[in-house]
Amino acid sequence: MSKRKSGLDVSGIILLDKRLGVSSNQALQEVRRLFNANKAGHTGSLDPLATGLLPLCFGEATKVSALMLDDDKRYQVTIRLGVMTDTGDSEGQIVAEMPVPDFSESQLLDCLQHFTGEIDQVPPMYSALKHQGKKLYELAREGKTVDRPARRITIYAIELLAFDSQQISLDVRCSKGTYIRSLAEDIGHYLGSCGTVTALRRTASGQFNLADAFTIEQLREMDLATLYASRLPVDIPLSHIPAVSVNDDQVLSIKQGQQIDLNSTELGTVRIYSQQCFLGLGEMLINGKLAPKKLFQLDNQAH
Repeated sequence: MSKRKSGLDVSGIILLDKRLGVSSNQALQEVRRLFNANKAGHTGSLDPLATGLLPLCFGEATKVSALMLDDDKRYQVTIRLGVMTDTGDSEGQIVAEMPVPDFSESQLLDCLQHFTGEIDQVPPMYSALKHQGKKLYELAREGKTVDRPARRITIYAIELLAFDSQQISLDVRCSKGTYIRSLAEDIGHYLGSCGTVTALRRTASGQFNLADAFTIEQLREMDLATLYASRLPVDIPLSHIPAVSVNDDQVLSIKQGQQIDLNSTELGTVRIYSQQCFLGLGEMLINGKLAPKKLFQLDNQAH
């Protein structure tokens, strides 16, 4: 006998400004309890040391969360030079200390330019990537180190915010799969020393910006109506996909999984709407038919 749901079928996206010291899952569960939501997930984990933008998906929005993992990101990071830790940030144990050679602003800018564009980056041991079925951070906690193949990433821009002889503050725009902790270590090595992250704040993820996010304190102070109104529609992350409209009769066919004839010049994946209500994703075929692919149940939910 299946376990009966005890929560509510809440759908939508909440932009959370994650605070320092909690994991992404802890932050998710705190907001989930406010909504008493049955289903929830986050997109793109932030370490406990990191703060900032963490999009949370509830209900039907979890169907688009995988697409959001591919989004570009933006961070502000502070790097302490002369120190290396086992985790790549100040929460870890110090494993090396090195003197920091003198460097000018010009030399530092040259260093940052070296890491701009498409580069190969070796992921840190303290990451959720897997090696032979086991997460790397689990191996790292056992004191093990394994070879990790470098991965191709893109650093779109690095802006120097501030620096002195001991630390550097940067604004970094990067592709998915970028580890800022690895970037910090690589920058330290390039300058003839080592480095570790002491502060990290995500300011953007895809089309979402930190300026639009809520802290957990702000969400807790909201009445229920305001809390529900803080949700974003589930189709916002899909806004780059072309949209098509269908009538009431066609809606019935689509919900039964049937293809319908549609007068559209689009081809490939499309968003489906009926009277501005988002129904889901479909595929426009070369013969002019629309085939439903992923439908959303958004009755009485954010859409």
